[in-house]
Amino acid sequence: MPKLDTPLLLAPDFKEKIWGREDLEPLYPSDELAEGAKPAGFPGTSAEAETVPRIGEAWLTGENATFLSGPVAGMGLGEVFRRFPHELCGSEWKGDQFPLLAKFLFTSDWLSMQVHPDDEYAAAHEKSRGKTETWYIIECDPDAEIALGVPAGTTREALEAACREARSLEVASRFRPTPSETVFVPSGTLHALGPGLVLFEVSETSDVTYRLDDYARLDDRGRPRPLHLDRGLETTRLEAPALRDLAKIEFPEPFGSRRWAVACRYFAVEELAVRTAASFPDVAGRVECLTVIRGAGRVEIPAGWLAYRPGQTWVVPAGCAPFRLMPESSSRLIRFYVPDLDRDFRRPLASRGASREQIQSVVFEG
Repeated sequence: MPKLDTPLLLAPDFKEKIWGREDLEPLYPSDELAEGAKPAGFPGTSAEAETVPRIGEAWLTGENATFLSGPVAGMGLGEVFRRFPHELCGSEWKGDQFPLLAKFLFTSDWLSMQVHPDDEYAAAHEKSRGKTETWYIIECDPDAEIALGVPAGTTREALEAACREARSLEVASRFRPTPSETVFVPSGTLHALGPGLVLFEVSETSDVTYRLDDYARLDDRGRPRPLHLDRGLETTRLEAPALRDLAKIEFPEPFGSRRWAVACRYFAVEELAVRTAASFPDVAGRVECLTVIRGAGRVEIPAGWLAYRPGQTWVVPAGCAPFRLMPESSSRLIRFYVPDLDRDFRRPLASRGASREQIQSVVFEG
């Protein structure tokens, strides 16, 4: 049995999408992709490959993401979880999959108008977990838009008619996001991402998606993609609020600053600005992950160090020994994990002077 006591570098599982893009800036520089220095797991890496595929998603903690360091190097995340669940996630996690699904998304066109079911509905109809998710906007064009929810008073009949006529974007509420904005998307919330976005997403480990409208778009074989209108309409919460532009609650830390971005019972997201050495003494017996958004440096462990850079995700196992991040340039990382809402968010925020209203604006029970 391997000893999982250091942070483990995980290579993404890149996925081509019709709405994806060839340019994966700022996370994966275009000159590196063009010159062949592609990240591990990137498709089309052979010498014969003449074009860069249109990547829509990089699954950072997907089943087929592959470890690049430590005693499980070369193994997929799903395999490691099945063989060593307690060593990876701790004894308190009782799920049958890794608890968190994180992705980068790169958009050049509208994603379908869609909705995710809650846990109860997904268990009954899909034998899966439901999907509550959150987005952290990394970069966006000035005119980029996101559809989120519907205006008050919209009826299910009006939404159905718009979807059947491929004009759901006319019915949905839309907004223009800004970089570093956080959006919380509970199950049942109608949504669609527009073109010109680079974002980080974390959710329950589920990819159950009901597509209500794909705007009469055809796939690369000239066929329309399937819709799931009945189940999509059944699970859409018309009253769901647009939980966007969440309060930015940030406090100084010895290494720079920490922002408590959003938390619910499924996941918590923190944004770490690391300007000097950041020490991580323990991880409270649970698995955590660190995704690098900006900057470069070293992950230092007792036996040595490994370099970190944008686009990487590091899995910190439940039994990880103390380690530290040593930035070579000012760095920004997303830290995410399954939280204890009181211990990880409410109490530390209250102790730093955050008001009850501020705390409630980023901590959700659902």
